[in-house]
Amino acid sequence: MTTLRHSSTIAAIDVGTNSFHLVVAEFSTETGQFRTLAREKELVRLGSGSTDMKYLSDAAMTRGIRVLRFFKRIADGYNASIRAVATSAVREALNQEEFIRRVKSEAGIKLEVASGAEEARMIYLGVVQGLPVYDSTVLCIDIGGGSTEFVVGRRKDILSASSIKLGAVRLTERFFPGGRVTTKAVKECRRYVRGMLTPIKRETSRFRYRQVIGSSGTVMNLAKIVLARRGERNEASLNNVRFTAGELASVVERILAEERPEDRVRIDGLDQSRTDIIPAGAVILEQIAEVLGLRDITVSEFALREGIILDTIEKSVHRPSLRHLSDIRLHSIMTLSRRFHNELPHARTVAALAVRIFDRTKRLHGLGGTEREYLETAALLHDIGVSLSHALHHRHSYYIIRNGDLLGFTENEKEIIANVARYHRKSHPKIKHEGYRALSPEDQGIVRALAGILRIADGLDRSHSGKVRDVAVRMSGRRIVMNVTAPKRDDVELELWGADRKKGLFEEEFSRTVILRRSKGLSRLR
Repeated sequence: MTTLRHSSTIAAIDVGTNSFHLVVAEFSTETGQFRTLAREKELVRLGSGSTDMKYLSDAAMTRGIRVLRFFKRIADGYNASIRAVATSAVREALNQEEFIRRVKSEAGIKLEVASGAEEARMIYLGVVQGLPVYDSTVLCIDIGGGSTEFVVGRRKDILSASSIKLGAVRLTERFFPGGRVTTKAVKECRRYVRGMLTPIKRETSRFRYRQVIGSSGTVMNLAKIVLARRGERNEASLNNVRFTAGELASVVERILAEERPEDRVRIDGLDQSRTDIIPAGAVILEQIAEVLGLRDITVSEFALREGIILDTIEKSVHRPSLRHLSDIRLHSIMTLSRRFHNELPHARTVAALAVRIFDRTKRLHGLGGTEREYLETAALLHDIGVSLSHALHHRHSYYIIRNGDLLGFTENEKEIIANVARYHRKSHPKIKHEGYRALSPEDQGIVRALAGILRIADGLDRSHSGKVRDVAVRMSGRRIVMNVTAPKRDDVELELWGADRKKGLFEEEFSRTVILRRSKGLSRLR
């Protein structure tokens, strides 16, 4: 087995509503290219609920943790770092924190929760690697157990990303309990799916996509049935298999003709683990094809797990940046800034000063590149709530960051960033604050440290005029002297006063006294 030069190994885990998937891949730290070493899939049925998946049952959590332990043993065998991403079932669960804690303590895995838009983005990353469509505008459709994601993209650009609560498990419980099909239920399910697709049709009709790509279990299983009906066998790979809307309609008709799951075992090509949920999945894809007017669909075997790998490679290896923010993150930050008329010159000044203080106090806080990125993002967006209310803009900034479509960030990362931005002014972090209380003790510590730095950086641009160009830091015992540099002609007394007024959180967190002075020279931020 050949090994990529200067390689590293990662295990990507897709914690889905219906199934959990593991892909172990070796990637080059020079080129970012990867090759797959191992794959595993286990049926878990983590999520349940016909509308909102409000709770994960104890039995479902136990099943999931058992599978994750198994996956971890495989990953450890390859000495691979693990990145696990959960989708709709965990995303919607009110007891998600309990599951996340159990996964950490019982399986030794840190579980991320992806928003619908972020899930769609990572699916697109995976899909475009599996098919020769990089230079085309494409529509990607991924039908999962709890949700369906739609992405229109071209090359590395996400033109549109949407997620709706249509999934094979979800609709089975709502319309086909026990997997049993009736004429009335099929009619109601089709009507419901068409209604849910209205905003998707409106959104995707804005783009001229040349190809439609389908991914994940439902699409792949329907493709296998199509191939069987053609008399073809393609057990090795379904990648790049194409089937028409007419073939899809014929397969759906065949599936819905069987009332009970046990009757569907006779359908050639049907995955036996899907006999109960395939009617719902088939209706979803059938209605997508009808509502969007699709002529054919091409299958991609790559999906979220490959997207996780590529996203991880991009974040850890390639960082084309404002300073080190990846392209997708920076683009989403700027898009959100424009939408809410964020004052970017001030934001950029504060971000530059914040990361300079971060870099020069690293011996004190001991944080790394990931936390530096959180700080820079929070600094760029700290005043974004001003467009809603100046007096309470820190709270509005928290809400916008937490609920905005910040692609490239997990739900937990958005929570940390939103909290850092929220505490750039007014109250220090308190357990009684809901958003802060929801964080783990480790993440609360990160918020306090980064918010302490952000408050000083924001104070150093009190006049929003960009006068302060640099901050030099000298640590001596319990004292930290910060010498600020500005053009000789500029008066920075207001900036020094602003930073001095806001240094309390930093001093409290690090048990140090901060002294702010003006230096004699002028240097520019690099």
